[in-house]
Amino acid sequence: MKQFFLASGAALALLATPALAQKAQKLAPMAPMASCCAKPVAATETFAMLASSEEFVNSHETPLPYTYAGAGETIEFKTSDGTPGHGFEIKSAKPSAKYLFVIHEYWGLNDYIKKEAAEYAQELPDVNVIAVDLYDGKIATTQAEAGQYMAAVKTERATAILKGAEAYAGPKAAFASIGWCFGGGWSLQEALLGGKQTVGCVMYYGMPEKNVERLKSLNTDVLGIFATQDKWINPEVVAQFQKDMAAAGKKVTVKSYDADHAFANPSNPKFKQDDAADAHKLALAYLKTKFAAAKAMKKA
Repeated sequence: MKQFFLASGAALALLATPALAQKAQKLAPMAPMASCCAKPVAATETFAMLASSEEFVNSHETPLPYTYAGAGETIEFKTSDGTPGHGFEIKSAKPSAKYLFVIHEYWGLNDYIKKEAAEYAQELPDVNVIAVDLYDGKIATTQAEAGQYMAAVKTERATAILKGAEAYAGPKAAFASIGWCFGGGWSLQEALLGGKQTVGCVMYYGMPEKNVERLKSLNTDVLGIFATQDKWINPEVVAQFQKDMAAAGKKVTVKSYDADHAFANPSNPKFKQDDAADAHKLALAYLKTKFAAAKAMKKA
């Protein structure tokens, strides 16, 4: 989705050894670096730490103006921490227990994300689509705001929101998720949180989960879409994710394009239309297969 490009490779050190992290800190100092290396940090919070880099924030171009005026409505649901969660839902034409959770990226649940949700709702007519708001109503319109909002996301709150969305869908629902960048990492987390109700997961160039024990709990395979020129979720990070999934006894299908981070985002100068179209076709086919299998299992 929206451009999420890091000009230097320093952030990769957040995922590597303390020695590499110290070297990276000299190249691009980040305030939270020491705490990151002093103790294990959740993959999602490691991602959020990147917002402390001025270079990282400035590398994001502000989205072009766009207003979504299609179907759908804002919803509110209960969460375990007592603060209501919110999302944007497009219901299936007929009653359905199948749900696709769309996870927004850096800028928040803006009209671009609603458009993405609407496209999947049209292509998956028997599936309810919910774009989940992990920013609690905040939508960034400047680089500084986007960095601030992403940095403020806490794993506990985001988890409560996603679990609340699952409860809203119901105990008999089948879940799949898709997200880009920030949302790509959270799409994988949603798949983990969904437990046995999870039937599919698509992550576009997002932060992989590195805890093999957690990956063992996945109830689905994963479709990972990446970019070989990505300087953050680079081929080395992707390869490690493949190794971790194998160690967990889980399947991940990786499709890497000769492109840069956020290549699937039309407002990104590095947008590659052909690759984006191919990736979307791949994701859609995957989701159709997963939801069809879920339907077959319920009949059985």
